[in-house]
Amino acid sequence: MPTKLDILEEKVNRLVALVEKLTVAEPVQDQWMDVDGLCSYHPDRPAKKTVYDWVTLRRVPYHKDGKRLRFLKSEIDAWLAGGYHKTDDEMQEAAVDYVNQKREGRL
Repeated sequence: MPTKLDILEEKVNRLVALVEKLTVAEPVQDQWMDVDGLCSYHPDRPAKKTVYDWVTLRRVPYHKDGKRLRFLKSEIDAWLAGGYHKTDDEMQEAAVDYVNQKREGRL
């Protein structure tokens, strides 16, 4: 009859094997997208004109290959993740912290 220690050792060995398998996995290569690819990848499914407007206003990271626009998936992911806006309460708290630091001479 296996002891609890044997069972625990077996589970640890399986976990170690899984971790080693994950760390040895091939790194995911970045993916290039064109305007249509960005339109279908973006969660809001914007129109092509909207994407062209973003490029004109330099609101979206892009690369230009002659006349073609190209977008790197990793850069788009970072851009989408950076779109967080603070709530009114968070902005109020940040303002109070700034004023307090200014009074204490830390800024």
